[in-house]
Amino acid sequence: MATLNRISDQPLNSFSLNPDHRFVVLVAEWNTSVTHALRDGCVQTLRNAGVAQDHIRVVSVPGSFELSSAAAAFAARPDTDAVICLGCVIQGETRHFDFICQAVADGLTEVGIRYLKPTIFGVLTTNTLAQAEERAGGKLGNKGSEAAEAALQMLHILNIG
Repeated sequence: MATLNRISDQPLNSFSLNPDHRFVVLVAEWNTSVTHALRDGCVQTLRNAGVAQDHIRVVSVPGSFELSSAAAAFAARPDTDAVICLGCVIQGETRHFDFICQAVADGLTEVGIRYLKPTIFGVLTTNTLAQAEERAGGKLGNKGSEAAEAALQMLHILNIG
């Protein structure tokens, strides 16, 4: 599940990871064939970076729209250092896609700013299921893995903990 474009050339294990850091991975339960692949890539990347399994909490939410409120709830907790949000919104025939994508992007941005904790946008916004699958472990890598890398890098940058 390697990605084509790593966020940083720095190896994951070179980030000064505080062993007490705790991660919440929120997973939308819409388009589960995609979101569960994103989840698996995310968790594996965190584990490969040295995060203990019991420091990774995976929580399901009904859909991508619900990621923002769940992210706020967990970011507000002192036992959460980073929130990784994974979802998949596929373009349909109506403008629903536009409203959901914009609301999630704005909501997660607000959570990150409000709580000053990494709040990672790992939501695929694609035109087709095939495009989503390419980004969830297919030929374009796994964006869940990249979301985990972003969380690790942001914790390093912000020196939280």
